[in-house]
Amino acid sequence: MNKNYNDLLAFVTVAREGSFTKAASLLGVSQSALSHTVRGLEQRLDVRLLNRTTRSVSPTEAGERLMSSVAPKLFEIDRELELINEFKLRPAGTIRITAAEHAVNTILWPKVRSLLLEYPDINVEISVNYGLVDIVSERFDAGIRLGESLDQDMIAIPISPKMRMAVVATPEYWNRHGKPETPHELVNHNCINIRLPTFGGIYAWEFEKDAKVLNVNVKGQVIMTSSQGRLETSLSGLGITYVPEDLALQHIESGELERVLDDWCPYFDGYYLYYANRQLSSPAFKLLVDALRYHRN
Repeated sequence: MNKNYNDLLAFVTVAREGSFTKAASLLGVSQSALSHTVRGLEQRLDVRLLNRTTRSVSPTEAGERLMSSVAPKLFEIDRELELINEFKLRPAGTIRITAAEHAVNTILWPKVRSLLLEYPDINVEISVNYGLVDIVSERFDAGIRLGESLDQDMIAIPISPKMRMAVVATPEYWNRHGKPETPHELVNHNCINIRLPTFGGIYAWEFEKDAKVLNVNVKGQVIMTSSQGRLETSLSGLGITYVPEDLALQHIESGELERVLDDWCPYFDGYYLYYANRQLSSPAFKLLVDALRYHRN
């Protein structure tokens, strides 16, 4: 029985990743051993499950059917095995979370660090990802997103106060190029851009004032996904950046950066931890939720 389970897990992982190399790395086995395991499964079933070329691996029609029926069950088995940890005296198990870099650095890690120090049997895997990850299909226990981009079928817990953005550059940059008085004037400046991870387009900077909403397509020499990276680029004097206010505040207070268009940057919903309903049955996960939960005054 255990051998059959492992063989099915091997096949599903290869089919999902589209690569024996990637699947072997995830499973912690050699590529040759993984290939042998999958071939053994095909021989016992007497049907080819994978189309193999020198560049890619994809499931056959039979493989697609097996994957669609077996993969969800394997996931449920893994989850149930994790939940057995609730019978231990101390909370234990691995929690996989996906979040953007800013949320990880400012919200998630400070709280998780304290949790791990107190509960040494809890393990946490954090994946920094800027896209809208489907946590169920990607087998994450939870994700972190801004309130405006949450999936309605998920449970969402607030983990930060409201946020807003800041438009900043160095005093030297403003002295050379002048300060914009309206968001429209940003098109005449060297702005540090953001590429949207989900659809690949360039993010239009969003502004609002007196119920008037403006989305400005700015241009510049640099495109960078990382909030911290954009801030560092702006600190170097190269251009204007648009980052979460909390990242820029200490540099504004020190005089390294100067802010513009402050009245065009309203507050918006902050970060939420989101997860499927069944996740909360894990004692370790309950502790994580309690540690991250933001209590508004």
